[in-house]
Amino acid sequence: MSGRIGRFPLMAVAILSLFAALWGGLLRLGWQPLSLAPPLAQAHGPLMVCGFLGTLICVERAVALGDWWAYIAPLMAGLGALMLIAGVPGEASPALITLGSLGLVLNFAVIIRRQTALFTITMGLGAVAWLVGNCFWLAGRPIPGMIFWWAGFLVLTIAGERLELSRVAGPAGRSREMFLIAAALYLAGLIIASFGVVLGMRLIGVGMIALTLWLSRYDLARRTISVPGLTRFIAANLLAGYVWLGASGIIWCFAAAYSPARYDAMLHTLFLGFVFSMIFAHAPIIFPAVLGRPLRFSRFFYAHAVLLHLSLLLRVGGDLIGSFWAYEWGGMFNVLSLLLFAGVTVLAARVGAQEQIESRPTARQLPLSGLGTPGVTRG
Repeated sequence: MSGRIGRFPLMAVAILSLFAALWGGLLRLGWQPLSLAPPLAQAHGPLMVCGFLGTLICVERAVALGDWWAYIAPLMAGLGALMLIAGVPGEASPALITLGSLGLVLNFAVIIRRQTALFTITMGLGAVAWLVGNCFWLAGRPIPGMIFWWAGFLVLTIAGERLELSRVAGPAGRSREMFLIAAALYLAGLIIASFGVVLGMRLIGVGMIALTLWLSRYDLARRTISVPGLTRFIAANLLAGYVWLGASGIIWCFAAAYSPARYDAMLHTLFLGFVFSMIFAHAPIIFPAVLGRPLRFSRFFYAHAVLLHLSLLLRVGGDLIGSFWAYEWGGMFNVLSLLLFAGVTVLAARVGAQEQIESRPTARQLPLSGLGTPGVTRG
């Protein structure tokens, strides 16, 4: 399971969870993709956060650790996601996903022991947030009453990853203290929201804004946006994601007593605007590392990014002004942007793999020093 072959089924489950979550999202928006659509509407959130993102992050951490037992976490999360897709009733699916999150916490315990640093601790706290949210879910708490823990899983994981990369730029001496204050505000909001939703969610919003200010000030994207090609694409998505994180923080501050429309704006500015901007930015790096196959970058990558941001503006605008038409069509184009992302990524992987094959030297092209070594054929 620790080799490349074991990663493909787990990645396939994550992608299947994404497609099922998108289907469920369309159902929640009022669209009916097929007359025989499965009952995925209620599973939309768990499939997106736990099935897709949770499994994906678990696989990434397992690859980084390189040990077979690290793959137990994504295996449990993936099995739970498959049961959600199949519509298996009862607590089996939440239980498996909770075990997967527990496995991720244990994986991070090993990672922190090997490299004790603020960024590994921050990502480890993100894993703990996922576990806490899953425990509430397993105990029967409604998702709106614990969704902020799932959000904390992704926000802290991403913040920790960006903190790790910010070390390359050699940030100013006070950046560490500023990051600690922002993260502490956010963590305090998560804890308080478990007992008092209104105050806690407002503090979560303040923490989001503080993290946005830190990322906007110290992230490498401010410098790399001027570098053309893939580097600029990554930086543009990162900066756009930080804008959405700040916007989400503002909405969380003022929408504690939320209506369904405000609830939609709270979640999708964060999960779509922020999180998927990070995914768009990191996919050309993470997917080759996880799958062992290169991606061929092209300007077509900007298509799904632009479509996501424009459609999310339409959707959130509809939420805030009470336009169901804008909400519904914005959501539809949100889904299309993610499907376009999947299609462009698959095509880029195929082109990259073909270029890799074509660039390999044949037996007749190999230097003489390679003749007679294992696996090399004489010309």
